[in-house]
Amino acid sequence: MSKIAAALGENYQAKREELRIRKFELGGHTFKVRVPVVAETDAMFKRINEPDDAKVQELFDKLAQPLLEFKDDAQANGFEFTDDDILIDGKSTRQTVRTQVMTQNRITELIKLLVPVEGGSLEHITYADIEEEFPMSTQLALVEKISEVISPTYKESRGN
Repeated sequence: MSKIAAALGENYQAKREELRIRKFELGGHTFKVRVPVVAETDAMFKRINEPDDAKVQELFDKLAQPLLEFKDDAQANGFEFTDDDILIDGKSTRQTVRTQVMTQNRITELIKLLVPVEGGSLEHITYADIEEEFPMSTQLALVEKISEVISPTYKESRGN
């Protein structure tokens, strides 16, 4: 128990989690979001910004496979094959894949903040689960709303 929780008493402690829940509506459904504390946010950003190398490699291999058929005419097609990357017009395919995995991690981490119904859990969801349920436009709308709820802009918090 923190010093603040102890100072504010038992009634506060009983309602503490409810203070961290915010709501928003999307598509006629009201979603509840748990606002993370600083340590949780830091851990989330670390998981987002440091994607799993195995996942990056897996996605890179999947994306690189059809490009390998152009290896013989690489120069004519604007491709450059290196030991561990494929450059297309000078742009790294590996970096593109890394950015894609980071985006998937961000979507997953933010959707995990949604408060499930009684008895439900979003703790172990994966991006594949999210992709199966929501089209990309809905994923982006959800992420935007969740982001607004957990970190309102200065203007919103001032009410201007």
